[in-house]
Amino acid sequence: MTRLGFVLDSGSCIGCHACTVACKSEHDVPLGVNRTWLKYVETGTHPETDRLFSVMRCNHCDDAPCMTICPTSALYRADNGVVDFQDDDCIGCKACMNACPYDAIYLNPETKTAHKCNFCNHRIDDGLEPSCVVVCPTQAIRVGDLDDPDSEISRLHADGGLVRSPEQNTRPKVVYKGASASSLDPLASAIAEDGLIWADITSDHSTPTPVAVSAAPTRGDGEAMARTTYTTQHPPVWGSMVSGYLVTKAIAAGVMLMASLLVLMGHGESSRWWGSSPRWWPACSW
Repeated sequence: MTRLGFVLDSGSCIGCHACTVACKSEHDVPLGVNRTWLKYVETGTHPETDRLFSVMRCNHCDDAPCMTICPTSALYRADNGVVDFQDDDCIGCKACMNACPYDAIYLNPETKTAHKCNFCNHRIDDGLEPSCVVVCPTQAIRVGDLDDPDSEISRLHADGGLVRSPEQNTRPKVVYKGASASSLDPLASAIAEDGLIWADITSDHSTPTPVAVSAAPTRGDGEAMARTTYTTQHPPVWGSMVSGYLVTKAIAAGVMLMASLLVLMGHGESSRWWGSSPRWWPACSW
């Protein structure tokens, strides 16, 4: 069975955003959301500084929590191992967005359904590579069959590398070569006081302003902390909406349970409990 995966060479990446643009063009991704995006992290102190580039996207996990939590199976695994989605089955509940540890899923502002990187599966079916692979000027993005021992990507995986959030045990199929923990671990870097260098902002879709920590954040040992200078911000998925939903749902469930118990106890026709029925109330046979 085919298991497609990515190898992302952070050492070769120049942060040109060609992959992001190609992805947006290929899938008509609206402004303000991304299937693929770049993260810039700076390390060191002046004049000894360095900037690291990392491509962020869906990891097409072998144990994908988004698939497990989806109530309609709108997220599914294709025969080639890719985690794909079906628009017609999505109800926009955002459960997958909360379950994904990589912030890789977004709600399309136009269709109100969950979208993400799907490995350009329509191109794969036609024998083509994903659009991001084709346009990368430094060949920093490689794809292939992880189960084929003779494939280049299988050999690159065997050489080792880093994955994002290994503690989640999702078994991601995206491996980073030449990357550092500061660029992959969100807790290993902090947004500087002057914020991010770019942001996608339109009248309809806006990127939230990042929360600054300090101009030169430090770790517990006093050494300068890595600074995130560019990334795609992800607003809270549910916020107060889910709290209100859960409270009202609990109240409604309690009312229905109480009504059912009263009916079972023989009080279903008692005016003491229900009062007289209005004239327009339909006749029901219990």
